[in-house]
Amino acid sequence: MLIHLEGIDDARLSAYRDLTDVRLRLVREPAEGLYIAESSRVLRRAIDAGHTPRSFLLAEKWVHDLEDVLERFAEVPAFVAPEATLEALTGFHLHRGALAAMNRPRPLPLEEVLATAHRVAVIEDMVDHTNLGAVFRSAAALGVDAVLLSPRSADPLYRRAVRVSMGSVFQVPWVRLNAWPDTLGVVRDAGFTLAALALTPDAVALDRFPAGEHERLALLLGTEGDGLSDAALAAADLALTIPMHGDVDSLNVAAAAAVAFWECRYDAGRRHPL
Repeated sequence: MLIHLEGIDDARLSAYRDLTDVRLRLVREPAEGLYIAESSRVLRRAIDAGHTPRSFLLAEKWVHDLEDVLERFAEVPAFVAPEATLEALTGFHLHRGALAAMNRPRPLPLEEVLATAHRVAVIEDMVDHTNLGAVFRSAAALGVDAVLLSPRSADPLYRRAVRVSMGSVFQVPWVRLNAWPDTLGVVRDAGFTLAALALTPDAVALDRFPAGEHERLALLLGTEGDGLSDAALAAADLALTIPMHGDVDSLNVAAAAAVAFWECRYDAGRRHPL
C-alpha cells in the first residue's frame, strides 16, 4: 500500500523518528517489539528469515527495486517520500534508500538452540554494535551455529549491528543469557567445552589447540576494552590465545573472533583440526 508523503508529521511514521539517538532506540525498539532493517538487501534477508514488516519507508527510486516485496506485503503501509524528507524524519541520509520497521522475532529457548549446535560463540558485555555485527557476519561465514549474549551486550537487532552483519543476525540463532555467568553451567551441561579467548598465563596457543577433539565447543569473547571478567574466566574450562608478532599484544575483538572461529571450525567427518 503506497502512501506518498508530503511531510513528516504523520503519526504512523513514529517508528522512524530519531534513528540516530542510540540511547533512545536501544530502550524503545525492544519495548515496542520492533527493529529497523536498513537497505533492500538487509530487508530481503529479514523477510527470508521469516520476519514480518510493520511498514516500509522508501525513497521513490527504490520502489521498483522492492516491487516484489511490496506486492507480497500489499496490506503493509509503504511510505514514499523525497530523500530530503526522509533525512528530516530519520536524522541521517539514507544512502541505501530503503527502511522497514520489522516485528522482532520471539526469543529462542537456549536448550533448543544448543541441542543441534557444535560451535557457539559466547559474548560478554560487547557494547559496540559495529563489533557485534562483524562477529555475527564471521559466525555465519565460518560455521558457528549460535551466538549467546550476556545481559549487557549490545542488541543484535540494532540498526548498525544489522547493517554491519549484512543480515547475518537473521541467519545465526542467538540467545540472551539473563543469568550471567550462571547460565554458562547450562552450556557446559549441554556437552560444551568452554574455551575463553584471553591473555592468561596458562592460555593455550590457538594453533596448538586440538579443536577437532571437541565435539562441542563454546568460545567466550569479552568486551572491547577489558576482555572477559574474572567470573567468566573462572567458569571457563580453558583459555586460548592467538599468537602475535611485531610487538602487537592483541587483535580487535571482532578480528580475534574470526580467527578463532576459523581455527576451531567443526567438521563432523574428522576428529582433528582441519
